[in-house]
Amino acid sequence: MRTSIAILAIILLPFFAPAATLPTGFSETIVSGLTSPTAMALAPDGRIFVCQQGGSLRVIKNGALLTTPFVTLTVDSNGERGLLGVAFDPDFLSNQSIYVYYTVPAPAGGRAHNRISRFTANGDIAVVASESPILNLNDLSLTATNHNGGAIHFGRDRKLYAGVGENATGTNSQTLANLLGKMLRLNSDGTIPTDNPFYGTATGNNRMIWALGLRNPFTFAVHPMSGRIFINDVGESTWEEIDDGIAGANYGWPNSEGPTTTPGETTPLYYYGHGPACAIAGGTFYAPEVRQFPASYFETYLFSDLCGGWIHELTLPPATPTDPTAITFVTGLSNPVDLLVGHDGSLYYLARGTGVGRIRWDASLHGDADGDGSTTNADLFYLINNIYGGGPAPAPGFDVDGNGQLNANDVSYLAAYLYGRGPAPI
Repeated sequence: MRTSIAILAIILLPFFAPAATLPTGFSETIVSGLTSPTAMALAPDGRIFVCQQGGSLRVIKNGALLTTPFVTLTVDSNGERGLLGVAFDPDFLSNQSIYVYYTVPAPAGGRAHNRISRFTANGDIAVVASESPILNLNDLSLTATNHNGGAIHFGRDRKLYAGVGENATGTNSQTLANLLGKMLRLNSDGTIPTDNPFYGTATGNNRMIWALGLRNPFTFAVHPMSGRIFINDVGESTWEEIDDGIAGANYGWPNSEGPTTTPGETTPLYYYGHGPACAIAGGTFYAPEVRQFPASYFETYLFSDLCGGWIHELTLPPATPTDPTAITFVTGLSNPVDLLVGHDGSLYYLARGTGVGRIRWDASLHGDADGDGSTTNADLFYLINNIYGGGPAPAPGFDVDGNGQLNANDVSYLAAYLYGRGPAPI
């Protein structure tokens, strides 16, 4: 049986940091200083919260890693255990609630287990003693420390979804008697939605099960507009797979890995083989409000592989295609484990060997009227204020449409670009 890869291989692989190879016209900046990072999430105000496997939740603010962690938890970080997931409440701006997924150490004579807890933020740190556990998962094996999953995200339906590994016991994936090897769906307070697919057939907390038949869904992604969910399930011997998240689906593990024609099993939307790739670990839809990248990237799915050190782009029509294809976007990353898209359309990757990388399309910076290093709605208002309100002048030579003049046409041009309907600034 192939050794679990999702985190264990990251620990075993040497931490070297080769320069990433980006497509022409793209550039990156990197925030380093993290120790064994596992997952990240984007706050509404642009801060990035990063989980460190050892239990510290770190904050990147204005491009810099803050010295003081948001919170430091006591965790079991053996093997693939530890602090593994973080998510922001949909109402974070009003309730300041942040959720984490971590491994609780075994008490005397007991077993470790994974937990989802809610914390209240006070600026860049957690309110003291604000932890509120909302779900304690099943006890873990005394020997196997792998296949914990750990990703958590809120869906468009405002429910909290969690990917849970089968703890190296395949039979867990095919039973409704525990939460292991599943995708879970719960309310933000830990109660169970009555429209969950197994609400009427499972019992107790097992009614949280939304889909089953998974090995180790270490990461998954939610489309910000449609709510479509792609589950990245780490395979064993042959295939890595991207599963189309469907309520009540059974993805086949351990009876099948990769494509399946077995009745009652849902075949992957996309799958790829090993060598040197080994574990899908990170995925995100490129569908931000500000679509910074060229139009060919719009509505694609970007995903990364731990051992391959790459990010690939999967092009999909609105409905599931019969033959999706993926192309290479970035290579040379040092053990990537997570991806997300920023509010300004930048792509962020989290790599064990380097930290958090921010990838931008250089042409987008030509619309940076206020000089803050990115092109966002703020630049549009900055330009409007200059042209119509006598505000400060934009960057020297600022001319978005390239016609040699700075006027209302530049405002229209920049607005069309920011909202995905026009070309990049010239």
